[in-house]
Amino acid sequence: MKKVRLTLDEGAQISFEQGDITMQTTDAIVNAANSSLTAGGGVDGAIHLAGGPAILEECRKIVARSGHLPPGEAIQTSGGELHAAFVIHTVGPVWEDGLHGESGILANAYRNSLRLADRLNLRSIAFPAISTGVYGYPVDAAATVAVRTVIDELSQARSIREVHFVLFSPETLAEFIQAAKNEQRRRNATHWSFATIETN
Repeated sequence: MKKVRLTLDEGAQISFEQGDITMQTTDAIVNAANSSLTAGGGVDGAIHLAGGPAILEECRKIVARSGHLPPGEAIQTSGGELHAAFVIHTVGPVWEDGLHGESGILANAYRNSLRLADRLNLRSIAFPAISTGVYGYPVDAAATVAVRTVIDELSQARSIREVHFVLFSPETLAEFIQAAKNEQRRRNATHWSFATIETN
């Protein structure tokens, strides 16, 4: 297994790896949730299963108090039994055809998750590939939005210094790494550096 790490300005880092997001030891992991904040399938179900019932109970209280979570918004719960102290729940867009504001909603999901983590004074956060599962967002397009948004937000963040993309398949991993290389070229950011790290 390998991890690719991109070092940006002033030491901020983005890493890309294939793996299980529920095993991450970052300060927060991000859940690709549904608007009702009930445990669904995919990443959502895995996080609730690994984190235990406390996370779902917190989600129920949030919905009872504030209603369903709109697409692109983010809220936090504790990490329950996970290694991460927090789970940040965000709702990505359902892909239709790319002409119904999907890219803006997806960018907001990443942006609002990062800004929430920054307000919580966290240093590290792990993301899945939001909306690329049952919501049907094409992986290459989703990777471009995700990487670009994260880079923009890291340049303004006070506390967040590490973003980890933890991706389900080698194909998705390859698309996210390629998106990062494309972004480096687009910005002519020759001072950014990539490193490949072997992991167990």
